Amino acid sequence: MATTILRKTALTIAAAAATAGGIAAPAIAAQATPGVIAARDHQSERQLDVRYEAQDTFYYCGPAAARNALSVQGKDIDQHDMAKRMGTTEDGTNSINDITPVLNKETGKNVYRSVEIPDAKAADKHADKLRDDIKRTVDDGRAVVANIAGTTTDTTGTTHSYEGGHYISVTGYRDHGEQVKIADSANPDTAEYWLTTDNLADWIATRGYTATS
Repeated sequence: MATTILRKTALTIAAAAATAGGIAAPAIAAQATPGVIAARDHQSERQLDVRYEAQDTFYYCGPAAARNALSVQGKDIDQHDMAKRMGTTEDGTNSINDITPVLNKETGKNVYRSVEIPDAKAADKHADKLRDDIKRTVDDGRAVVANIAGTTTDTTGTTHSYEGGHYISVTGYRDHGEQVKIADSANPDTAEYWLTTDNLADWIATRGYTATS
């Protein structure tokens, strides 16, 4: 689909999302080659190469996040197939526990496991664990998928708000894991951005993420 058509589609679905509990609208697709594109120092920075794809509907953020996560391993899986396996409806995808089994089906038994951050604000121990989980997963050449809700601010000062909930992929880290790279299918103008790991942990709070064991 042409970029201009995708932009018009994104705007149309964004309007629908506004009346559907804040579920995210799709972003514009971008292409890249699978694999690691930056690994200057495995201790400080690493980014995975995402074959990015927009979510097809305003409620497909879960399938799109999982699909984009798997793309770093060279997999190209239809979002509609992912949605069926996750039980995704117009209300979205229920929880990270519906995504973990699909990732394991595609990557190997018990490769991924779900992790919850149960409190309203992430404790230091939760942020530390998230940092370690992201670094380990990305160093393994895989991406993390996170279920987030609410509002956060990225490292450029841009605000990202999903009060109704959303799913994103985490595809890299820098500064020894203090900052993480997000692949977000929701907004054509902010398809990727960087967050501090502490902000991401608070964004995930009361929900969860899936990372490699």
